[in-house]
Amino acid sequence: YRDLHTFELQAPTRLIEWARGSRVCVAGYGQSDVNEILQLIPPPTLQTKETQGLCPERDFKVECGGFSKRPVYSLKYVPDTSLLVTSGPPDSSLQVWQVSAEDSDVIKSVSTIATENGTGQSWAKIATISTRAPWVLHGSRLDRVQITEVESRKNVYTAASRGSEELSGLAFLDCNTLLLCCTTGQLCLADVRQPQSPMEAVSVPLAPCSEQWCVGTRHGAQGLEPSSQLVARLSSRGLLILTDLRKTSESLASAKARVPSPGSGAEFLCVSWAPALEGCLAISGFDGTVHVYDTQSWDSSGKEAEPIFIHKGHAFGGAGGSGDPPVVTVHTWHLQKPRTLLSAASDGSLHVWDWVQPCGKC
Repeated sequence: YRDLHTFELQAPTRLIEWARGSRVCVAGYGQSDVNEILQLIPPPTLQTKETQGLCPERDFKVECGGFSKRPVYSLKYVPDTSLLVTSGPPDSSLQVWQVSAEDSDVIKSVSTIATENGTGQSWAKIATISTRAPWVLHGSRLDRVQITEVESRKNVYTAASRGSEELSGLAFLDCNTLLLCCTTGQLCLADVRQPQSPMEAVSVPLAPCSEQWCVGTRHGAQGLEPSSQLVARLSSRGLLILTDLRKTSESLASAKARVPSPGSGAEFLCVSWAPALEGCLAISGFDGTVHVYDTQSWDSSGKEAEPIFIHKGHAFGGAGGSGDPPVVTVHTWHLQKPRTLLSAASDGSLHVWDWVQPCGKC
């Protein structure tokens, strides 16, 4: 490691979100009615673009917080605002939160975005954007995807679909183009300007139907057409497939990650592209580790790939509240520091780490 920071949360968290001023938002996912939502100030070394060596202050600090009466399974900061949007069981509704001003340390609930026929539906996956107005893209199934204006709660788009597959993730590629991924690995592209055009799901080539999938999109693709972006899909058995969105029916490259199969479900699967490292991605959700891979040499053979770095810090943190070994619930990349990642685990540990660059690697 070049650097490692740790912070112990009061409860397990399954999400990390960057907010204004390089703040970090986290939230609990327990079944109680006291799930915390916190905005943390990172250590000073993470708030500068250049590494400044030794620093006397190495801890995160809680800047403000609030409590959710339901478990928080997804949280997104709404760009250019002081709002957060969350979702979680028992239905597909969304909760909107106001991060208070500097003279207050409270994150308070301000509204709920109800969804049509939301009762009985699984929790909604969400993405946010503020190019035109503060929008949230949300849905639990392919035929229940919509965009809502956060502040007015007005519906501005409803997707048309012939299928009802459960969603594992969704994203704005730009203000007009949407990417949806089903738990079966199918991809869909949709255009906000054509709400009546039915979306067609494209299956994963050579993928067993029993596997569950998640998706990761590149955040550092400014200047590229949305259709020319690469996406990565990760299966519950560790298969990674890279796809060029100009031809979703074919895989550009594939590889098998060196990870164990999950013991129960695939609820914590996570794959993400490095925003400042060409061709690098990270995966987690199988155990207490985070694996980093350089995909630039991958082909379509699907052979096992060698990670360039493995973060094992959470695995040595001891058993969680259930007595089971900790599992990494989520990870995310620092937006400016190329090799710095944040990861959280089921034991409530939050780590920020930076590895030494191997010679000849990304």
